[in-house]
Amino acid sequence: MKYWYNGSAIAGDQIQLSITDPGLIYGATTFTTLRVYQSLDHELTNWKGHCDRLETTIADFHWQSPNWDNIRSGAEWLSNDYPVLRIVVFPDGREWVAGRSLPVDLAERQQKGITAWVAGSELSRSLPQHKTGNYLAPWLALQTAQRLNAQEAILTDLNGNWLESSTGTLWGWKDNGWWTPPLVDGILPGLLRSHLLSSLSNVIEKTWTPDLVWEFEAIAYTNCVMEVIPIHTVLDRETQFQYVADHPSFQLLRECFTV
Repeated sequence: MKYWYNGSAIAGDQIQLSITDPGLIYGATTFTTLRVYQSLDHELTNWKGHCDRLETTIADFHWQSPNWDNIRSGAEWLSNDYPVLRIVVFPDGREWVAGRSLPVDLAERQQKGITAWVAGSELSRSLPQHKTGNYLAPWLALQTAQRLNAQEAILTDLNGNWLESSTGTLWGWKDNGWWTPPLVDGILPGLLRSHLLSSLSNVIEKTWTPDLVWEFEAIAYTNCVMEVIPIHTVLDRETQFQYVADHPSFQLLRECFTV
């Protein structure tokens, strides 16, 4: 195993941080996770989009800008061995790049779909407009979902509206079109979400109320690593929702991954 940290290529799975590091104590980091399609410069990899995401958060938080050449070098080095890269920036500008493999059951999830569990509003994302290291609430939601034999969690607001999954954007098929929650509801402005919005026709951005979610024929979540994952079953306390996992509308989403 190997990773890149603060300008250096490192072999191993241990990183050395100060016990006073705010990244360790408060989760004070920003990060982005990308999938390498052939190279960092491939259109679907969206290297610039991921760097822009980091840069926006760094500027909004008034953090020190990192050495972007170091980030690129670390990503290039790791992309030779890993198809998924996680780029982290600390408040003082230190960078950390780690790699991982795609999930071994990714193809099965993409084809057959998964079960999701609806979390309570107390597990909603912190600072949802930014991707920060304070990921405790979504992580706890996912852990609970897995204990209930579900593979993903759906985050909600105080009114019970569905916001996003613990790791991606929600999409629902209704009235011959795709629907997705709007950013104003407090969801992460995902890079793949932006790509799909610009690629699809007539997407409706509307709050996913408890009544609306009954009306969808099919739903899925998306992110830059997993692409499109249909959700066939949703567990919500005593209620169970069933959706079509092989709905033909999913092809419209999948076509957005061809260049």
